[in-house]
Amino acid sequence: MLNYAVNSELLRPLVPRGTTLDLWNGSALMSVVGFRFLRTRVFGVPVPFHRDFDEVNVRFYVRRSMPDGEIRRGVVFIRELVPRAAIAVVARVLYNEPYRTRSMNSVVPASPVDAPGRITYGWRAATGPERISASAIGTSRLPEANSEADFVTGHYWGYTRQRAGGTAEYEVRHAPWRVWDTAEPTLIAQAPSLFGPELDSVLGQRPRSALIADGSAISVFRPSPAFAAP
Repeated sequence: MLNYAVNSELLRPLVPRGTTLDLWNGSALMSVVGFRFLRTRVFGVPVPFHRDFDEVNVRFYVRRSMPDGEIRRGVVFIRELVPRAAIAVVARVLYNEPYRTRSMNSVVPASPVDAPGRITYGWRAATGPERISASAIGTSRLPEANSEADFVTGHYWGYTRQRAGGTAEYEVRHAPWRVWDTAEPTLIAQAPSLFGPELDSVLGQRPRSALIADGSAISVFRPSPAFAAP
């Protein structure tokens, strides 16, 4: 996870109706995340040849205030890349998420029990190969409460702007992730080709922070309407 500070005004047009930007110590953050799905099931059913695959996404963070005072902290995806067209189609139809299909590859450990070394997720864009990578250093730990690592790994809802202008909400449930510090975090990408020209200047900078997380079992629930179109 490579994390970038971004001008809030750049993200506000992308904030789904009924949510607000969730800030970390007054700053809006945007993350580029590479990870691997393993043993995936769709509505409890394994789909042959679509169970294990990589994903790279760009996301930022929002919150929704509930009538009972609960604060739901969630993510909004700007772009999601996967290697199989069927995955992208299902995600766009069911969630209206901004998926695109790209040829992808990765170098990751079979089991990140110890420091997993250097991890790379790559994909092919029109301009050539691109990648996100970082090396784990030290030992893993649970993030300290209210730390930046706790912030970027601790959002358990997804919010998606719908085609008619409303907002869909879905829960993402998983155990807290252990994290490593990193060395040499790297993003090599032509941002306008995948993520939009308005993000080019942000992703061209050095990330303000980076981490590697061990991941866990995860459940993504069906979306439900959160706010109707105006």
